[in-house]
Amino acid sequence: MKTHRFSGLWRHPDFMKLWIGQTISEFGSRISREGIPLTAVLMLAATPEQMSWLVACASAPVLLLGLFAGVWVDRLPRRPVMIAADLGRLLLLLTIPFAALTGTLTLTLLLVVTVGMSILSLFFGLAYRAALPGLVERQHVLEANTKLSTTDSLAEIGGPAVAGLLIQVITAPLAVFFDAFSFLFSAVSVAVIRKPENRAVFAERGTMWRDIRAGLDVIAGHPILRTMGIGVLLRSFFGSFFGVLYALYAVRNLGLSPALLGIVVASGGIGALMGTLLAEYVPRRFGLGRTLIGALLVGSVTNLLIPLAGGAPLVAAGILIIGQIINDGAMALYQINELTFLQVSVPDHMLGRANATIGFGAEGIAPIGALVGGLLAGMIGTRETLWVAVLGGLFTAIWMAVSPLRALRRYPTQLEGVEVIG
Repeated sequence: MKTHRFSGLWRHPDFMKLWIGQTISEFGSRISREGIPLTAVLMLAATPEQMSWLVACASAPVLLLGLFAGVWVDRLPRRPVMIAADLGRLLLLLTIPFAALTGTLTLTLLLVVTVGMSILSLFFGLAYRAALPGLVERQHVLEANTKLSTTDSLAEIGGPAVAGLLIQVITAPLAVFFDAFSFLFSAVSVAVIRKPENRAVFAERGTMWRDIRAGLDVIAGHPILRTMGIGVLLRSFFGSFFGVLYALYAVRNLGLSPALLGIVVASGGIGALMGTLLAEYVPRRFGLGRTLIGALLVGSVTNLLIPLAGGAPLVAAGILIIGQIINDGAMALYQINELTFLQVSVPDHMLGRANATIGFGAEGIAPIGALVGGLLAGMIGTRETLWVAVLGGLFTAIWMAVSPLRALRRYPTQLEGVEVIG
């Protein structure tokens, strides 16, 4: 009997188009992630205050538009939204190298581009996650998320190095040019997908606020999705402590050099890749609930290594690398299966709003957590504040371990998903 070396989504031409386009786009996005801030620092001599505005402009659109974007994504065909977002990002990014070559580059332009990119990326991300279950067969949603997350992990490992090389050789503004055209490649890959979208999905429409409320009710009314949503809030709150303090702690408390810190952070991409490769196997072997809870507990316990790290800088870096690899691997395993559960549990016409609700909660509480973490560090010290963050994350994992999540054995059928959500 003839056998095929490749099966599953390897033999799904429409998914392969999407995957290839996203692979190029993800690597390109690492260039802009590094290139735009370096453009501000190296070419415009931006002050710390101005850099903080650049960061704020990147996160503000999610807070202001996130819930509304979820409604619009549920009202419109998703693929045209994705194509429009890609083309919009292409045009926005092209303004940076053009302004650099013509001597008109300003910080204001970078702020405008950052805000525009954030808005368009918000719409693309919501449409992308909502469109995936309609593109592939239901039994392949986990495989699709795994393959796409593999690309993301590889881009996290290799992308910064490519970005650094380009920035050093041709300067940061011109390096952004390559990311701009990665979005063109992504737009074309989506445009050539042949499988039609189910237009009946977009028929339901109420008032804006009613539709937003419906999205909130989807999460609040489902015991497992509600647990996951609360878990996202708590992890985002305590996780933002690390965003504020991790580099400061590594350099000042542990004595790591910037280069050594870069190696530590990059090791997380390796861990995420390992977790991604296990994302399909582990739930089949141990059950979905045990996988989710186990990943959370392993990641949270491993984080104890961060405030425990010490000794010579190389020893401390080794401890942090072990923590990065295990924690990032565990969280990749968790997040892929969490996203897949949401996608197969929520009806297609609600997916945009459900994803927006989760994202809005996480983005909304993160700045609060960052502020609390900074204030605590000033009062009790950096290492002590990281202990608070680690223990908060561990408490969250233990709470989720005794939640309805523990009884979850498998992914629901579509009928079960609709019945639970109402």
